[in-house]
Parts: sequence; structure tokens; C-alpha cells
Amino acid sequence: MRGLYYAHSGIRYLVIAFGLFALLYAVLGLVRRRPYDRSMKALAAAFAGTTHLQILVGLALLLSGRFGPSMGMHFVLMVFAAAAAQIPSSVMRRRPPEERSYGPHVVLTLLALALIAFGIVVLGRSPLGMSDL
Repeated sequence: MRGLYYAHSGIRYLVIAFGLFALLYAVLGLVRRRPYDRSMKALAAAFAGTTHLQILVGLALLLSGRFGPSMGMHFVLMVFAAAAAQIPSSVMRRRPPEERSYGPHVVLTLLALALIAFGIVVLGRSPLGMSDL
């Protein structure tokens, strides 16, 4: 069970890193008015995929009996964050190539990162793990 906890804690850094990379790439694409490209699609998929992996590991932790009083709120916030991370990829996949844009990625990636940060703070921890709050 300890290994699962450390995995969950470590994956957090991948989630945040992919989220920040996706956000930065989307902002630059929006500001520079670049055409939508495969790199944005790949970064968005990496961000959404790691959030989904994090949900699965977190669910395994919950089922193993590792939970505290604020765990329910943490889990709900993380599920909403994973949904927010997934929506831009799903929407852009359905749009014709000429209608794809970076705007939804900026807004929803920022929302997902905010939900992740708040969900970690709910547990009394720092999102970057520098120190407990």
C-alpha cells in the first residue's frame, strides 16, 4: 500500500508538468496565431492521460482503505479536473482541422490545474510538495 501512495504522490508531478507544458504551448499558439498542430494534440493527450492514471491510482488507494476526512472532496475535485483535461481533446477531435483552436485548451487546462491545486490543498498539502500547509 505504501508503494501505491508513493506512486500516487509521484505521478502528481507528471500531471502538473504535462499540464503546464500544455498550457504554455496553447497560450503561445493562441498569442502567435499559429495553426493548430499535432504537438498540441500530443500534450493535451499526455495531460489527460496522466490525470486519468492518477484517478485510477487514487481509486486503488481509496479501495485499500487509505482515506481521511477530506478525501471525498479531494476525489471529487480530481474527477472534475480529469474531465476538464479531457474535454479540449475530445472537442478538437470532432472539429474539422480548419476550425481547431488553442482557446479551449487554455481555458480548460487552466481550470484543470486550478482544480488539481485546490484538491491537493484540501488535503492540507502543497501542490508542489515543497512543504505541508
